Amino acid sequence: MNKYTVEFIGTFFLILVIGLTVIEPNIGNFAPLAIGFTLMIMVYAGGAISGGHYNPAVTLGVFLRGKCALKDALIYMIVQVLAGIVASFVVLYLKGNPVLTPLKLDLGKALLNEFLFTFALVYVVLNVATSKKTANNSYFGLAIGSTVLIGALAGGAISGGAYNPAVALGIAGMGLVSWANIWVYLLGNLLEQ
Repeated sequence: MNKYTVEFIGTFFLILVIGLTVIEPNIGNFAPLAIGFTLMIMVYAGGAISGGHYNPAVTLGVFLRGKCALKDALIYMIVQVLAGIVASFVVLYLKGNPVLTPLKLDLGKALLNEFLFTFALVYVVLNVATSKKTANNSYFGLAIGSTVLIGALAGGAISGGAYNPAVALGIAGMGLVSWANIWVYLLGNLLEQ
């Protein structure tokens, strides 16, 4: 399967699950588990094909490490953003186009939270999936998915817990966060590079 298709599929399902689990009727406190497990599953499913980035911030980190060509990095980021947008439309359709009130943010806290957990995610990816010392390990998907799970549990209420520019665009498209605050996610998610 084409690596760009894999990046679309993984990113799409990550954002689809986010929307389906947090928009009413939601699954409450189980949403972070579903989200973290989805990322873990998609990383295992596509990691050998595309690297299983599903996140422009991760792609940027892997590119800066020298483990992803510039052409692939750019196409991955475009595909990831498109997947986020498509997933947001599918979620709204499946949920019956609900009227949502965007999360109110304390901008400083939200920016710091997005920075810290995006940093943690990229740090984990670089150390379990792209390091020579951990080559051919079988735990990378669990470590990556668990990082997002922990970020969602610990900081989701502070910022919405995007930790991913494609997710940020997807949740803004769903109405979970305000378009006026999209810069918090984009800056916080890319600043850690």
